[in-house]
Amino acid sequence: MTLTESSPQTATAIESRTPVRSMKVLFINDYLPQEMLGIMWLSRSIKDAGHQTKALFLPDAEWIKKIGDYAPDVVCFSVTTGMHLYFFDIAKRIRKEYPKALIVFGGPHPTFSPEMIEMNEHVDAICRGEGELAIVEYLDKIAAGEDPSFVQNMWVRNRQTGEIAKNPQRPPIQDLDSLGFPDRDVVYEAGSIYAESDRKVFVTQRGCPMNCSFCFHHALKKKVVATTNAKYVRKRSVDHVIAEIKHVREKYNLKFIHFLDDIFNLSGKWLDEFCEKYPKEIGLPFDVILMANMTREHHIEKLQKAGCVYARVAFESANEYIRNAVFRKNTTLKQLEDSAGWIKKYGIRLGSLNMLGGPGASLEDELETVALNIRCKVDHPLVSIMQPYPMFDIEDMTKEMGYAVAAYDDFPVKFNRTSSIEFDNKREIENLHKLFPIIVRNGWMMRFVKPMIRQRWLSKVYLVMYMLHSEWMVSEQAKLYAHAQGLSGMRYWKSVDFVRRVSVKGVIRTWENLFGKVSQRIAMKLQMGDERVIAHMD
Repeated sequence: MTLTESSPQTATAIESRTPVRSMKVLFINDYLPQEMLGIMWLSRSIKDAGHQTKALFLPDAEWIKKIGDYAPDVVCFSVTTGMHLYFFDIAKRIRKEYPKALIVFGGPHPTFSPEMIEMNEHVDAICRGEGELAIVEYLDKIAAGEDPSFVQNMWVRNRQTGEIAKNPQRPPIQDLDSLGFPDRDVVYEAGSIYAESDRKVFVTQRGCPMNCSFCFHHALKKKVVATTNAKYVRKRSVDHVIAEIKHVREKYNLKFIHFLDDIFNLSGKWLDEFCEKYPKEIGLPFDVILMANMTREHHIEKLQKAGCVYARVAFESANEYIRNAVFRKNTTLKQLEDSAGWIKKYGIRLGSLNMLGGPGASLEDELETVALNIRCKVDHPLVSIMQPYPMFDIEDMTKEMGYAVAAYDDFPVKFNRTSSIEFDNKREIENLHKLFPIIVRNGWMMRFVKPMIRQRWLSKVYLVMYMLHSEWMVSEQAKLYAHAQGLSGMRYWKSVDFVRRVSVKGVIRTWENLFGKVSQRIAMKLQMGDERVIAHMD
């Protein structure tokens, strides 16, 4: 069936059937340090609708030939701001070699910068927001020989006239259980490193009720989908999540679970049910992200008993104005300190999420955030550099404050390297970013931090220190996971794991600098499970 505005927004609209013609879809992406759930969800819907899917990860010396061997009808990309120019080039090459293949862009960049299709003739369509229903309707229309131009959630180019149909958004899918389980086969068959990894990613919800100015959720909810929290924030049932984990464990290697939800403790009732059923039916160690203003001590106690060994809390900034007026976190300092204290009390590894370089933040404000992490005895401090991405409220706020923001084509590919905005102490903040986790773990260094970050000529030295220390924290984390799984032996010693990681990655990076990217897949094996999809030594 074809989805109409009155159709129920559930995956029951994508029932298993035999379409007029089975379309072949190819997903192309770079190898990432974490398996791609987005591709998996889309592939599930596409296959359930009677079409075919395959994935191809770059770099691959034979990627052009492999595309020809598969002969896809549609090639799909998931594109982020900063990587968009790279994927434009890939699309251009595909158009040259296989002109009949339709090229579809999805992901954050086309969602929030849809006008990109007008500036790239090689892109036939873009999908904004959720794509499960949209891509199936798009494929069904093409298979039936119908005009695919008018599909909700998509902007579609007419190849003959060049005209672009800019279609409205459909409401978010309400019943997430109806989507089935993500199709992990499509990713695991294309990249064995994902199938082999002990640590696999699961998500139990979509949407977030918070209004953080730097996050995509408020922009997607208000500016793209134009809906309410009640319809935007959705949770899978506990039974459905557990059934998926059982399915994956039966079929693939699985020893540790990484829950990717923005706020795992979003619903107290859901959390109670999960913590009661999970240890009985699964019993594997796991990690989560918690929201401080929703966290209570009994949440932490239940999570610890259920098998949680690592929990992250979003500090972002210790300064009240930056945290709540600029970043709009809606959290108090007491809530942050209480949440961190309870996590430490119950013997769970404490991680923090922090952000430097926010508009209006002074150097003293940023140092206040370092001090908060030290005070809370954070085990695994994670820190980003704020990027004012298109359509995010933080972009408007940054410009209104008079800061120059880089053009989208100049946004950094690696958001944890440099800032895309210009401010007086930019170089000092970027140096502080590299030293941040080291200082948090070695609080005595606070007295030397100001003179250290003024030394711009040491920026590359600080970058190396940052990468090495990050690898040490990952080795600590790997040791924690191994202990929780009952694994022991020399290979699980932190020092041994650290030397292995640094030695192998160092050789690989040297090789890449001399001979190109041929070793990237080897490096990726060591990056699996790194925090926030960051390859620490990249």
